[in-house]
Amino acid sequence: CTVIFTRMVTKDLHKPISILFCNLAFSDLFTSFSGFWISMLFITNPDITIFGSKDMLAPYSLYTVSILSTIYNLVSIGIERYLAVAESMRTRFRVARRHSIAVVLINWVLAFLLGCLPLMGWNCLHREENLSVLYSPFCVDYLIFIAVPNVVVAFLVPLFTYLRIIIILRKRKLRMKACGQATGTYKSAEIQVARTSIFIWLLALISYAPFFAGVIFDATNHQCSIDLYPGVYIFRNFTAMLITMNCLGNPMIYTLKIKILGAKLKALKCFFTSRTQDCTI
Repeated sequence: CTVIFTRMVTKDLHKPISILFCNLAFSDLFTSFSGFWISMLFITNPDITIFGSKDMLAPYSLYTVSILSTIYNLVSIGIERYLAVAESMRTRFRVARRHSIAVVLINWVLAFLLGCLPLMGWNCLHREENLSVLYSPFCVDYLIFIAVPNVVVAFLVPLFTYLRIIIILRKRKLRMKACGQATGTYKSAEIQVARTSIFIWLLALISYAPFFAGVIFDATNHQCSIDLYPGVYIFRNFTAMLITMNCLGNPMIYTLKIKILGAKLKALKCFFTSRTQDCTI
């Protein structure tokens, strides 16, 4: 919420990449609220989260929408950073605000379309065949359809974009060094991009790999839910905690590390503090 508010009230942060950052924060906020809804259902009636119920269809669908939106935003940010670096020396194409807005709309439409398929009929409410044990009343084939391609996209596309950014920066640094020019700026930029990409990979791997492993287990499992209780459901809740931690980590990696945003946050804090003191006086 702090990231969203700061970027909305600060005019000089309304850049194309800032729009993607703000949308990522909104996706993470949506994920947190969806997870909180599921947690409240688990606290009030644990049986429906274990054996499945119609009441879990909407929360799981919204949770899927929020996760897909977060993944698509992460991929979009990686692509935008690559275009910004690769096309920085060219003028025929620049990422504009309208491009970022269009990408945001496409990401949400695609996330809602794929995430709400169970609400449109692709579920196992009235049949035991192909029923998911971990995420009932979802079907196993739906989970495979959602998990496999999105995991591939979430890992391969950022891998390509950030590696290409590092390669481009290194080539330009070597070119400048050969011409006898200073390379300190490119060296620091290369180190920053390398560190950021490592953080991205570690956070994504830690957050989503256990969930993907749970989907694979669900697809190959032939035991009933009673035989798997409680260990496998503890693992399911653990994967949800990791996804929530990803929502906390994204603002720190993508936004709070930016010096401009940090300065704006400090300025807003000082502004509200001074206003509070004036009102007190």
